[in-house]
Amino acid sequence: MFAVLLLYLLGSPTYRFRLHTDAKNPFSRVGRVFLNAAIPHRGCSAFVAADAEQPITKFLDRAGCSEGDIRDAKALLGLLPIWFTSLGFAVVFSQGTTLFTKQGQTMDREIFSGLKIPAAAMQSLSFFTVIFIMPVYDWVLVPAARSLTGRPAGISMLQRIGAGLFMSLLSMVIAALIEMKRLAVAVEWGLVDEAGATLPMSVWWLAPQYVLFGLANVFVIVGLQDFFYDQVPSDLKSIGLALYLSILGISDFMSSFLIALLESITTRAGLDSWERDLVCC
Repeated sequence: MFAVLLLYLLGSPTYRFRLHTDAKNPFSRVGRVFLNAAIPHRGCSAFVAADAEQPITKFLDRAGCSEGDIRDAKALLGLLPIWFTSLGFAVVFSQGTTLFTKQGQTMDREIFSGLKIPAAAMQSLSFFTVIFIMPVYDWVLVPAARSLTGRPAGISMLQRIGAGLFMSLLSMVIAALIEMKRLAVAVEWGLVDEAGATLPMSVWWLAPQYVLFGLANVFVIVGLQDFFYDQVPSDLKSIGLALYLSILGISDFMSSFLIALLESITTRAGLDSWERDLVCC
């Protein structure tokens, strides 16, 4: 990693580009619009009349700022519905390294005679799926969709994200069905109370949910990157990408909150934790 970082820094003069401009900081410009809209008596240099845009952004017209600043603020605010919607996928995204791995820890992980893999190694199925599907998507699916829709990209960014959300839903449905099967095997063999026991159930049962998880990433992750980068003005690109990355960060907290909530509900009245079946089986 040190060598990679060194090469990265040595190469910076060949790609770094700084735009020298006297324009105001985009954070301060956009922040002032929101502040002035929240405090009607505040105002900027120029007043912009209300227009007939989306209701979610119309209140910004009373900020009294320049037309360009209000337009930029509206562009950012218009991303919030997609941002909130994508949080659900990001919670699913967190399960690939948490719940799925816990499932694999209790299963038979011997893939060849004498070769037993770590449970976390199953995540490579998602990565291999991404590596395989990306060229298929670019060379096969996009040209086919382009011939049907006439769009240069084949389908819109929102359609790509929606397809990925559907795949992530299927991934979680399959994960739930596999979990039901896993618990049934644990009960059948009397291993529910055996801490650290290995179920007579191959870890390859988890392959479908990992593959679908990888497919969802191809559509949603790339789609969100394109969407949040494309839908903002040029001097707000970094804010758009920050909004995209915040989806993944906040989802980890949401996933932890859901686990804590389930822990609280399932341990009521002295019952065992819901995680007991994951750990002990």
